[in-house]
Amino acid sequence: MTWLAIPENKSARIGPEAAKSQEHRLRILIVENEFLIALELENRLLDAGFNVVGIAATAEEAISPAASESPDLAITDIRLAGRKDGVDTTIELLATLGLRSIFSSAHAGDADTQNRAKPARPIGWLQKPYPASALIGLIRTYLAG
Repeated sequence: MTWLAIPENKSARIGPEAAKSQEHRLRILIVENEFLIALELENRLLDAGFNVVGIAATAEEAISPAASESPDLAITDIRLAGRKDGVDTTIELLATLGLRSIFSSAHAGDADTQNRAKPARPIGWLQKPYPASALIGLIRTYLAG
């Protein structure tokens, strides 16, 4: 199941031609506590021409590279190692750095989680397992906004 929401229109900031060229410069932070899933995700994003600026397994690990590497978006799992979950992490990333996120989780269909995540203004949700093409398509749709 793929649930897509694009709450902000990016077209005001990125035109169609600029979106295509920006796609290859787009900087992405992966926030995923499953090491093998994070590596697979990184490989798929690199194959699609995106830049991966870091991988974090906890909220605490995500904040530092997000602040220093200035990613354009984060791909965040709901369940993370540590005290904070992915919802807390995305809300903090948006509030402190203006960083938007795509949720990538086996728990994406949970209405309570989606309601908790509304303040994070997520770009969209992907229900695990999902094909890499669904993630790449969601990113490209967001860029074309």
